[in-house]
Amino acid sequence: MATVNNNLSEYDKASIPDAKDFRFGIVVSEWNSDITEGLLKGAVETLKEHGAKDDNIVIWYVPGSYELIYGCKKMQEQMMNAVIAIGSVIQGETKHFDFVCDAVAHGIKDLNVTRDTPVIFCVLTDNNLQQAIDRSGGKHGNKGTEAAVAAIKMAQLGENA
Repeated sequence: MATVNNNLSEYDKASIPDAKDFRFGIVVSEWNSDITEGLLKGAVETLKEHGAKDDNIVIWYVPGSYELIYGCKKMQEQMMNAVIAIGSVIQGETKHFDFVCDAVAHGIKDLNVTRDTPVIFCVLTDNNLQQAIDRSGGKHGNKGTEAAVAAIKMAQLGENA
């Protein structure tokens, strides 16, 4: 979703299912923690706002975004209704950015097509630090909020399928 002139935290709250009976896993990258902690805050606040209980939100940390794939795979084994992968990769001077972004996107996609628990992609892939700040609680809202909404909707879908 393009974020130009959009606030990611704006959505129709009445259209979101009640999350009180769902279990959510959140796997958070420690790399760029100023950004990922903002995303985590947005996700947890949104899950709770829609009825998720503290005991039904499990948070694990992994060293970097590349490790999110393994962390999410292990989290899927914990009987969750949905898992949120939170990370932040910021463009640098080398191709490392491209390799990490590509691997993480494909890895999370693979988890979604080979397993039954949905994994929500909340990995910022920004050109600079300011873009990451703007999307983790700044002028464009919080991508963590959007990820939590997606997690609740996907958990509901899993229950109804």
